[in-house]
Amino acid sequence: MTEARGSADRNGETHARYTPGTPCWVSLMVHDLTAAQDFYRELFGWEFRPGPPQLGPSVRVLLDDREVGGIGRMPSGRGLPVAWTPHFASDDVDTTAETVRLCGGTVGVGPLDAAGAGRLAMASDPSGALFGIRRPPDHPGPAATGVPGTPAWIELVTYETAGVLTFYETVFGYKREPLSSPDLDYVTLHLAGHPVAGLRGAGGALDRDRGPHWMTYFEVADTDAALTRVTGLGGRPVTPSHDTAHGRVATAADPEGALFSLIRRPR
Repeated sequence: MTEARGSADRNGETHARYTPGTPCWVSLMVHDLTAAQDFYRELFGWEFRPGPPQLGPSVRVLLDDREVGGIGRMPSGRGLPVAWTPHFASDDVDTTAETVRLCGGTVGVGPLDAAGAGRLAMASDPSGALFGIRRPPDHPGPAATGVPGTPAWIELVTYETAGVLTFYETVFGYKREPLSSPDLDYVTLHLAGHPVAGLRGAGGALDRDRGPHWMTYFEVADTDAALTRVTGLGGRPVTPSHDTAHGRVATAADPEGALFSLIRRPR
């Protein structure tokens, strides 16, 4: 999902340092933290370790000792959506958060420091879609990428792309590449010459109860088998498996209703 620049420590070990604006983390807030761990452990083979105490009850998600993201327990009384949320890298979270405000977005949490997780904030764009801003720690652990169980792509599903495109370009410095199709409102966001995210205008087909939201695509070895496994674990299919130019894709919901997509990219 991400392009990261490498830096070596005094022992010669390479650590990921993300270009500002790069998707660098995904998080999920749930009501039942234990049940969520059981579901995703069986689905993706994830492992879990305790998260930063500043974030409340939470776990870090790992795959083969490499970080994937985090899952936390929903604070009581908070009306936050149960949804997978992408976090974008920033070298200065406070400045990025202020830019979000100046461009019509909202900062709901932070900026704050979290032990072992760097500095972060939670924000929403002018349409209400939630995302994170994150400055990883100076020596982060290696991120898991490119294998089953890791984030492969993120996509904003919104009413129409024009309403938020300038916001993301201004806040994170993206370059746009619209899809040359009169029937599809889709824009790919590029950073340093690489595609990092998509914006999809769904118009009247957008679920009004859910509203604009980011969708995370997770890599799988077999989309059909993974979707069957979702059902067996208490989740549900939302769209059936189908072939696209980027691979075989399906959308599912976990037992608490958090949406995510499964993708097997061409090898």
